Amino acid sequence: MEVTFLGTSGAVPTTQRNPSAVLLRREGERLLFDCGEGTQRQMMRFSTGFSVDHIFVTHLHGDHVLGIPGLLQTMDFNDRTAPLAVHAPHGTRSRLEQLVSATGNRPSFPLRIDQVGPGDTVLDAGEYVVEAFETDHHTESVGYVLIEDDRKGRFDREKAEAELGLEPGPKYSKLHDGQAVEHDGRTIEPEEVVGPPRPGRRFVYTGDTAPTGATVEAATDADLLIHDATFAEDRRDRAASTGHSTAKQAAELATRAGVKRLALTHISTRYAGRAGRLGSEAREVFDGETIVAEDGMVLNVDFPDA
Repeated sequence: MEVTFLGTSGAVPTTQRNPSAVLLRREGERLLFDCGEGTQRQMMRFSTGFSVDHIFVTHLHGDHVLGIPGLLQTMDFNDRTAPLAVHAPHGTRSRLEQLVSATGNRPSFPLRIDQVGPGDTVLDAGEYVVEAFETDHHTESVGYVLIEDDRKGRFDREKAEAELGLEPGPKYSKLHDGQAVEHDGRTIEPEEVVGPPRPGRRFVYTGDTAPTGATVEAATDADLLIHDATFAEDRRDRAASTGHSTAKQAAELATRAGVKRLALTHISTRYAGRAGRLGSEAREVFDGETIVAEDGMVLNVDFPDA
């Protein structure tokens, strides 16, 4: 799993930061979270390609959606035929439809706009799900959590060969798939050579939000939490009045949730050239790895037992 930050600015872009967009690559799939103005150019700049199948919109403020019309047009120019799903909070479909149709054209490929709410399973891809959770941004908004299924336990090849006399072959596969096998007159059960299931990865993207208990729940034991950190601590009142978080609040939440890595994003333009201050304030309260995201930054999300 690989995460590319395409845009990490607050509401206003800077020369170094584009508006919000995060691209997640998993086993060849590409999922886009938010799509601020200029996202398609960031995709070219950072070589991610345009072949996303799902766009997950946290809310309809311009810095999170104004890149959608341009990206759809570019996909159309590139002769896209594959369907695209855009997921957004309940109550926003008509506005998204208007945004898509603002130029008088609609994509020639199938486009579906889904409305989602807290607790909804937005995408069930078999090996993982994407669920929506409640956020607090003084408008219709949600965050998203990607949860992978548990993986098979480790296969103890040494025990299988040395103690049980099993040679590599079909019986290995059956045991790893949870099926008992017959060998030398005895039944070998899977648990004799296969360890307990291993957890998959958990990725959380909040979009713009004040700290919420729902985020703590969604981010519990997350391998990567990307959280709003628009302001430094001396502007906590401003964060509250606008439905945002300070870097320290994001770190406090990450601590409560037992997060492994915290990435701070949606950085206000007032911290241009000195965003390190936000990282310092977060590290005062969060013992895990804290990253102040920058455009073009790529993070690998490892399995918990890696």
